[in-house]
Amino acid sequence: MARRAAFVAARPLITPEGVDLRVRLADAGTRASAFLLDVVIISTAAVVITIVALFGLRGLGEHELQPLFIVWIILIFLLRNAYFIAFEAGRRAATPGKLIVGIRVASRSGAGLTIDQVIARNLMREIEIFLPLSILAGRGGAGVADTLTTIFGLVWALLFALFPIFNRDRLRIGDLLAGTWVVEVPKLALVEDLSLRQDPVADGFHFSPAQLDAYGIAELHKLEEVLRRDDYFALRAVAETIGRKIGAAPQAPDSRAFLTAYYGELRAHLERKLLLGNRKADKHAR
Repeated sequence: MARRAAFVAARPLITPEGVDLRVRLADAGTRASAFLLDVVIISTAAVVITIVALFGLRGLGEHELQPLFIVWIILIFLLRNAYFIAFEAGRRAATPGKLIVGIRVASRSGAGLTIDQVIARNLMREIEIFLPLSILAGRGGAGVADTLTTIFGLVWALLFALFPIFNRDRLRIGDLLAGTWVVEVPKLALVEDLSLRQDPVADGFHFSPAQLDAYGIAELHKLEEVLRRDDYFALRAVAETIGRKIGAAPQAPDSRAFLTAYYGELRAHLERKLLLGNRKADKHAR
């Protein structure tokens, strides 16, 4: 019980702005459930593709089908990797299986998840799980599987599959190499639109186009997370950071009102620029 309690404790996630967004790591059972759901989805897609291909290739001889079988293996490899990489590189950073159980991938550095991290953690899964299972399936299909090969393949797959249980942050080898972890995403029945929030004090803050140009879409999302968490110290730290950046000096008691006003105006400013075809991804973009 103590071990379980130690695991579910929140972990610090420090953003580039120096704000600590506390996160809860997904446990091994939840991650396994998400993976199995994704495998079911991928397998269903693979079966449909296979049936369609066999229907279209009926009438071909055995010798003609052998090269196509190799092509089929390559396509299945590309399918499962494209599935994981495309969904985790998206805005939600989660596959359908992860979304169903309420978890997502995050960078341990606190910065945005990069495509390099997504590719690294998912290609490593091939070595962790799919490669040993593919070897076992291939040798079994050829009728040459032996006891030693079976034991070796199963031990290989189990060692990697059970690795998250034996480290404090429930990391796969792929997570260690990519600098990622999998965190819980609490489900909210209704999320307030922060741009519609009424705050009399916030009405006293106004920002110039130059001050709004200091940040982009990525920082807008981070600011929204901070406002939703409503942590006094985080609000104050972010308000001071933004104030220094844009040349404003909000007082500590006004931190929330200042950020609410800046969020609303920054969101409207970015939406206007998007309508004109100018997308500012983050504060480093021009």
